[in-house]
Amino acid sequence: MVRCAERWKELLLEAGVDKAEVMPSKGNPMVYAERMVDPNAKTVLVYGHYDVMPAEPFELWKTEPFEPVIKDGHIWARGADDDKGQSFMQAKAFEYLNKNDLLKHNMKFIFEGEEEIGSGSLGPFIEEHKELLACDVILVSDTGLIGPDTPSITTGLRGLSYWQIEVTGPNRDLHSGTFGGAVANPINVLCKLIADVTGPDGKIRIPGFYDDVEEATDEERKHVHLFLSMRRNIRSLLVLRHSSERKVIVQ
Repeated sequence: MVRCAERWKELLLEAGVDKAEVMPSKGNPMVYAERMVDPNAKTVLVYGHYDVMPAEPFELWKTEPFEPVIKDGHIWARGADDDKGQSFMQAKAFEYLNKNDLLKHNMKFIFEGEEEIGSGSLGPFIEEHKELLACDVILVSDTGLIGPDTPSITTGLRGLSYWQIEVTGPNRDLHSGTFGGAVANPINVLCKLIADVTGPDGKIRIPGFYDDVEEATDEERKHVHLFLSMRRNIRSLLVLRHSSERKVIVQ
């Protein structure tokens, strides 16, 4: 992880940042870099992560997971899509703007190494370095596109909430003929708890769950419907293209 962080430091320096450093955290190191063009200009903070999901099972890989291979116009490697690829695109876009005197905003970069395990060290790091990370806009470089040829900007994602529920019951098996119906089966109780979390309308029933949730505006809902429509159209085109290619092969 340290080697990867150090490599990101090198890449960002090569791209033209004023400074870059590998900073300690409570877990894996953070990579921070900045390019300040004007103290009065807006500041964009680019977030990314250099950790990846485990590569196992290795036997299913047709190439070495940590040795990038270009095949059929795609880069095949662990992390090429999540999230080294996106982070690298941001770094190269910055490099282009910087080298061609097109950069109008201050730029900051923060790359962490624990996103895939919950970003446990990121919160404390931000609390400790609020002034260093101060910005006007955060660009999260860890999302996707509507389609291969459709540039997309993701403005929001659903969050995650975790609960650990412990259901206790008898300390031994109970005979169903004697105790069945009189003593609740912990498995059934747990299933009911999970099922009762949402109602028939799909909404969470936990009191207070929606207290701090902002309602989507009509404009935002319009964009959501447009996105869904575009995605359906893209899928239809891909199916038609695939069918046409199959017909050509058959002929």
